[in-house]
This record gives sequence, C-alpha cells and structure tokens, in this order.
Amino acid sequence: MSDNTATIQQIEDRIDQLLIGAIDAHVHSGPSIAPRGIDHLELVQEMSKAGFAAVITKDHDYSGVVAAVLISKHYPHLRTRIYSSIVLNNVVGGFNPYAVEHTAAMGGKIVFMPTLAAENHLRWEKSSSWSHPASTQKIRPASAVPVLDANKQVRDEVKEVLDIIARNDMALASGHLHISETWLVFEEAQRRGVKRLVLTHPEEIVGASLNDVRGIAAMGAFVEHSIAMFLEGSKFKVCTGDDLKKHIDAAGVEQTILSSDLGQTGIFSPLEGFRRGVRLCIDLGYDDEQIRKMVSTNAARAFGLEADVQAAIEAQSTQSEVAA
Repeated sequence: MSDNTATIQQIEDRIDQLLIGAIDAHVHSGPSIAPRGIDHLELVQEMSKAGFAAVITKDHDYSGVVAAVLISKHYPHLRTRIYSSIVLNNVVGGFNPYAVEHTAAMGGKIVFMPTLAAENHLRWEKSSSWSHPASTQKIRPASAVPVLDANKQVRDEVKEVLDIIARNDMALASGHLHISETWLVFEEAQRRGVKRLVLTHPEEIVGASLNDVRGIAAMGAFVEHSIAMFLEGSKFKVCTGDDLKKHIDAAGVEQTILSSDLGQTGIFSPLEGFRRGVRLCIDLGYDDEQIRKMVSTNAARAFGLEADVQAAIEAQSTQSEVAA
C-alpha cells in the first residue's frame, strides 16, 4: 500500500470515528410531495450503520412525528434514533397552536418558523431560480405567513406558539425568516422563556451577515449550517469552504451545528453529505474535538439528545469489544 493510499484510508477511518454519535438535525427524507431520494426508514437504517446517534426529519409541508414514533416502535434495534419537527407553513395552518401542541405531545424536537411561506422567502424566490419541487403542481402556491405586524412587532399568534415552545422545552428554528425578523422573534422568544434557539442556514436566503452570526451566537443561539451548500458536486452549493470557516469562526465552534439539509433526488445521500462535510472540516484545519462538537455534541445540547449520543458511543464500544 502506497503512502498516499495509506493517508487516504487514515482519513476515511478518521471520518468513520467522527460520525459515531453524530446527529443530522435537518434532513429532508420522504415521503414528501417533492421528490426524495431516501425515506425516513431508509434514512435511519443507513445512519445506523454509520453509528449516528439521531436524525431529525424536516418537511416543509407536514410534521413527521407519527412516522418517527412508528419507526422507533417497530425498529428498536436500529442504533439511530429518529425525531421530527414542524414547519409553520400554509399546510399546517401557519401559526396553528394546535398543530404545535400535537407535535410536542408526539415528541417533536423543533418548531421551524415559516420557510416556503415566509414573506422573506417569497421575495427571495422571485429573484432566484429555485422553486419548491412539485408544490405548484400538487398544491396551490404558498401564501405569506407573516411574523410581524404593521408596526414591526411580533404578532400575537406567534407569541402564542412561542409560549408552547417554551412550555415544552422545544427548539425554535428561524426557518426562512429574514435575519431582521429573526432578531425580533428570538428576542421575544427569550423573553417568553424559550431556551433553545437555532439560526437556520445564515449562508443562504435569510440575508444574514457575519456580524449577525456573531450577535445571534452571543445571545446563546446555535448557528446551523447546511453542509450541502458548501460541498463540491452539490447542486445546492452556493458558498466555498472558506465561507464556512468564516461562519464557524464568527459564531465559534461551541455554537455551531452542521446538518446535511439533504435527502433530495439527484444528489448524494445525507450520510455521504456528512462524510464530505467532515472531510471539508478536516481540510479547513479543525481538529477532531472541534468537529465532533459541530456534528454531534452541540446538536445534542441544542435538542436535548445527550443520552442518544452516549448510547451510540457505548453501542460502538461494545461492538468493538465483541469484534476484538
């Protein structure tokens, strides 16, 4: 074996180890009205082989909590735990407190502010080449779900949802709100007792600057980056590896979460995206402890999944002892 081949294998082995206990907290598995390359069960099966601790599914149009409960019940042998979220778009009624309470009661982990129905997203979509796959054919076009009133104050229906999030210790993610709206919503959320805040992919759609990233992280929020937006060969690539490093350095490793944002057709799988993302972090000079925080333990803190990470690590340790 040549030195080059040995080095490549060493890096692959290093990536294998870093993915044990990892969490993909933003993954678009199916079924969905948009084409998906992997469904929820296939996702858990694939991630389990790699030793992931957990995944949190996200669909723009429905809460996947029922699927998560079914998979957890009927496939208890799978190492990876599956959870889901709700996105407050038109299909669930926007800021519908009943839908949020149901998601909480079924074990949902994240409440996303509007994405496809965010006023900011609808403005952004007009100037971009992106449109939600299949939505215009299968359901009516999105209509705006505003978060602020005419006086630029957080709307009462948003406050009601924030209270539910606080009461159930769920995470609030900013979705596709403009960063100026996110600041106001996050400040209101903290006043109402929300402890878990996540800024969604500041590198795209939301108009965030590095100063926004610094400030949001300083208020205690986690900053989540979509790996798919930084990887060579990704149809979603909009930024470079150097851009990722600037974002990570702005928020700090301790407040950064890396998620795949994958599951679509015509691109590599969420697992492969994670592997490439970890390799990018290695190339950017981050050490194993820093990478593990960004792909595992920070998300565990953000979403209350510390026990799942510990279980995944112990299961791998037991498996290694048996193999030895």
